[in-house]
Amino acid sequence: MCLAIPGKILDCEEASGARTARVQFGGIVRQVSLDFVPEAGVGDYVVVHVGVAISRVNREEAERTCQLLGAMGITED
Repeated sequence: MCLAIPGKILDCEEASGARTARVQFGGIVRQVSLDFVPEAGVGDYVVVHVGVAISRVNREEAERTCQLLGAMGITED
């Protein structure tokens, strides 16, 4: 089973032609590739799978998904 989790972009950078961002998932922050979502920027919410942002989502959808994952015991705040 594959799982993609929404997170909030804290900051972005570009190096050697690749865009990356620090993305916050609850209390965890990870470095994520933004190559598949070139329109994403600071403050946006993205769905991340295996370290790669695969789509943008609105804040309400991201928060609702995080609540559901928490209720299922998949994530922690």
